[in-house]
Amino acid sequence: MSTSVGAGKRPTTVAPAVARKPRGVRAGIFGVGAAVPDRVVRNAELEARLDTSEDWIVRRTGICERRRLAAGQSLSQLGARAARSALRDAGRCAEDVDHVIVSTITADRLTPGLAPEVARLLGAHRAGAVDLNAACAGFVYALDHAAALVESGRASVVVVCGAEAMSRITDHEDRGTAVLFGDGAGAIVVAGGELELGCARFVLGADGAHGDLLYADRDERVIRMEGREVYRHAVRRMADATAEALRHERLDVEDIDLFVAHQANARILEATAAELGLPREKVFLNVERMANTSSASIPLALAQAEQDGRLRPGAIVALAAFGAGFVWGAGIVSWKERADVFA
Repeated sequence: MSTSVGAGKRPTTVAPAVARKPRGVRAGIFGVGAAVPDRVVRNAELEARLDTSEDWIVRRTGICERRRLAAGQSLSQLGARAARSALRDAGRCAEDVDHVIVSTITADRLTPGLAPEVARLLGAHRAGAVDLNAACAGFVYALDHAAALVESGRASVVVVCGAEAMSRITDHEDRGTAVLFGDGAGAIVVAGGELELGCARFVLGADGAHGDLLYADRDERVIRMEGREVYRHAVRRMADATAEALRHERLDVEDIDLFVAHQANARILEATAAELGLPREKVFLNVERMANTSSASIPLALAQAEQDGRLRPGAIVALAAFGAGFVWGAGIVSWKERADVFA
């Protein structure tokens, strides 16, 4: 797959030489990082002990392999590695960080949350730290919160991390879900600047009436899901929210350089893109290597897309996610837009 970065209507990424009226601080993404466990679980390993096959898994989900934390391995350490990489990418240090927001549903302990330990391991000793639970849509919600902190003047630099150990809440004997989930962490650095677009306003939504279709309860502590119904809701909600986010910024589908959605499975992403009228070459997929890592999936995908040469500064990126709750969200961002950056 390839994408043309720079096509369509877009904000400029370099401040013009002529004087112009300041637009005020806008939040933008300035760094990205990722960290995954060493252990790789391929479909053949699952095929050997479940009533399934490599062909069935790939055909139904697009997944070939997933990563898993080793027994006793800390998720906070994985999150800190991703955050440290993102700060290095942004040219920032831990002392610059005002807030650490970690999106997770699989923290190392029931309490305290993951964020204080991630901040400690990162060395962000003066930062506030909080976990956010919005299931697979958590990263989008956390990014929106971070942008609001920056644009309101309550923070200058925010680290947003999606960190999940989905293997902890997977029923490894259930063929329908055991093949779907993986572990990993991804992070971004959000800061302010005189940007043309940065992180535009996100479209967020929720409908608690459907909570019983995708959940993990306190007693059983494993994911239960009505796959067909979740599929139907996910495609519609992500497509509608993305279209609304585009309308708000007066952009067209043709202006999107890359669509990076929650990597639930390949069929959901492809159906959502088709609903939007997006060509396949503008859809980024890494679910075949990472599986569904819940709220870690979008930052992991962003890091991989940049590494693969699919993202350049100023690219218009559409983000969308859907998760248990139901909760969903979408937004348009200008990738690492460079203009007058404020400390």
